[in-house]
Amino acid sequence: PADTPDTAQARPRSAPAPVTDVAKLCVCDLLVAQCDVNCCCDPDCSADDFSLFTTCSVPVVTGDSQLCSQKAAVYSLDVEANPPERIFKLIDQVNPSIFCIHATNYKQALYLKSSEIPTPENFDRLLDKFGGVGFSAEPESWNLDTDAQNPPDANETYRYEYGVPVQTEDAFLRLPSPVVSSWCSDANPAGFLVNQATKCIRSVSVEKCDSIQALSMLFYINSSILASVFQVNITVQSVVVQSQNGMRTLLNSSDVLRLPMVLDELCINAVLGVNYHITHTDTGEITEAAAAFVLGAISKEALSIEQSFEINFTQENTQPVPLSGNPGYVVGLPVRAGFRPQGYPFPAGFLSNKHSQLTILQSTSTQDCLAAQGARAPVLFGYNMISGCKLRITAAVKCQPLAQTLLDVLKGQSFPEYVASFGNSQAQDVLDWVPITQLHISEQMISNTLQSSCQIPVSLGIEVKWTKYGSLVNPQARIVNVTATITTTTLKQLPSGRERIIPVTSSVVFTDISSPAEPGYKAWPTINIKLPFDFFYPFV
Repeated sequence: PADTPDTAQARPRSAPAPVTDVAKLCVCDLLVAQCDVNCCCDPDCSADDFSLFTTCSVPVVTGDSQLCSQKAAVYSLDVEANPPERIFKLIDQVNPSIFCIHATNYKQALYLKSSEIPTPENFDRLLDKFGGVGFSAEPESWNLDTDAQNPPDANETYRYEYGVPVQTEDAFLRLPSPVVSSWCSDANPAGFLVNQATKCIRSVSVEKCDSIQALSMLFYINSSILASVFQVNITVQSVVVQSQNGMRTLLNSSDVLRLPMVLDELCINAVLGVNYHITHTDTGEITEAAAAFVLGAISKEALSIEQSFEINFTQENTQPVPLSGNPGYVVGLPVRAGFRPQGYPFPAGFLSNKHSQLTILQSTSTQDCLAAQGARAPVLFGYNMISGCKLRITAAVKCQPLAQTLLDVLKGQSFPEYVASFGNSQAQDVLDWVPITQLHISEQMISNTLQSSCQIPVSLGIEVKWTKYGSLVNPQARIVNVTATITTTTLKQLPSGRERIIPVTSSVVFTDISSPAEPGYKAWPTINIKLPFDFFYPFV
């Protein structure tokens, strides 16, 4: 009987009974009514069979690996027994991931839905849906049939949210990608603000290359993107022609539309790659769209080609900032840094790649400090680095200008004030930026020949302390402290005609300060984590 609101509210909620008995599951039981060798869960095996086993090919059998807690069947062999015998245990297994299923209370997912039986009435529709090399179940609103689409209202404003498919006048902006297999499926929509890069295989025929839509430039630019009160046309940004030996040539003019055609048993001007670049406002309105193409030739013997597709989104009046991880730092990528200008509530200064990275002195072949001024090397996360140069001191050298020059050599023209704690930290996230602590240490005097002296910097040491942050299953590298230490020394005036060579060094040391787990202590992973920006895609 149907539940009334009162009875439904009074009835306690409980998870349904488990639908899988792991004690009866056996993935290695392949032979019917016969014992499979080393299959310790095979019900057809007897104690005599187990005594001949050397190992258990499947030692642990579980149900859904995404459940937070579930039963697990553990199989092993007691080789010390005479004869050897099988040991079976049923244990409670806990999933260490914080993103797990607490209860399988979606009843429709517990049963297999019967497939639609082909009939003369629905055969054509099923053939169109499942007859290709790849298929998907997109909503009906994403139908590629242009006749089934109603033209949008001219006054309708399209402000996109993250992950929402980019709409066009006929359907959506296509970004072909592999679905079930490696074959290309054109039913993959490009999500707003979701930078993607895909590669897939396309079946081709040279004789029909001029009629294959996916090989033509028009297939990717003939639909306008729905924006605010107007539609944004996709322009051709550049065209690169790739020869059969892999050499690429950039065409001088991108206005020429090159269509595929058969020439000397070759299909020329076939699209091998497309790179979309979408410009948008801070309110989610698309203002510009451009596509860069890579065209090539296909030989008569080729039955398929590999195509690559990429899409990037950039906010207008801004420059894209390269990331060094998502969210945690990746070993070998630059440490991101910036400044806090006066009047700004957050670090800024990402005007170019040169100023958005932490850098140190770059060694040169001449080892001359005065010639090395301006040569910088980015600090790569996880890499301890050391570099240096030599400074030749004479009696004619002025102390104060020399000290400033050496400081510029060590720190660069614009030494940053903050370092991003994560590889994907944004400028407006105040708590994601770590201030650089600057210290000064003075050494002993180099010479005591004359009375006048001054302080000159001779070394810069940067220590980056980082920790493992987030889930124990997939910890992310997070910078928690950065210290830059300038070491100075006292230099006295040299007598006329004498000179001295002073070594100047820069170094970077990365220190892992993660707290080790206590022996025998089992704890749930922390939920205080920073998720990748595309973690919930395609959901908003």
